[in-house]
Amino acid sequence: MENIDKFNGKAETYEKFRPSYPEELIKDLIAEHSLDQHKVVADIGSGTGMMAKALLDHHVKVIAIEPNDDMRRIAEERLHSNPLFTAVNGTAEQTTLKSNSVDLITVAQAFHWFDPEQFKKECQRILKPNRKVILVWNRRVTENQLIQETITLYKKYCPNFHGFSEGIEQNSDIYLTFFRNGNYQFKSYDHPLYYNIEGFIGRHLSASYAPKPDDQHFHEFIEAFSELFHKYSKDGIIMMPHVTHSYSGNV
Repeated sequence: MENIDKFNGKAETYEKFRPSYPEELIKDLIAEHSLDQHKVVADIGSGTGMMAKALLDHHVKVIAIEPNDDMRRIAEERLHSNPLFTAVNGTAEQTTLKSNSVDLITVAQAFHWFDPEQFKKECQRILKPNRKVILVWNRRVTENQLIQETITLYKKYCPNFHGFSEGIEQNSDIYLTFFRNGNYQFKSYDHPLYYNIEGFIGRHLSASYAPKPDDQHFHEFIEAFSELFHKYSKDGIIMMPHVTHSYSGNV
């Protein structure tokens, strides 16, 4: 329950300022898994539906599993008119889906919130034979000076900051344990992000560990990121170097 509640009060900010995923990644998924309106993708930890929308835009059937009421509500509001979309109140460990009913499981920017062992068992239950799971992260290029300074500010103002995605994405042992026999395919996509000052501050406020308006350091946080924006922006725009990583395999 604690992880489910981490984004309470942040759903609107998350929806407005979080980036989606590279079109190249989505096209690769569709081609490699022969996805269409007759195949079922379970997008688990679906949040406000960013991965779901990217797939729906290509006429892929998506069941979005999301336990946070605020996040799921926004996904339903933006996607309910699409007949290929279904939102489900479920968790990664208990999706409520039928056994052997899913052609692909996607997890975008959410695996670090799951119990890996229990999630793996649930994947094995709901996937059709020999179908795969794909884990996706939008990842900051941490070697960049701008990103290094954002890390410094997060450490200063966010007591619950323990690294991006809780540091899990860079831990290769996780994948060796999660995927069957430690076998998985890794892909990387360039995904630079461009923001004006509102987007830059909003993006950093969307993190689960970032302060909320009633928190003690909220205004200091905004002021610090405003100064950082003006330090690195050009003509009112800042570029944040990102890559998108995907890990896919059987479980």
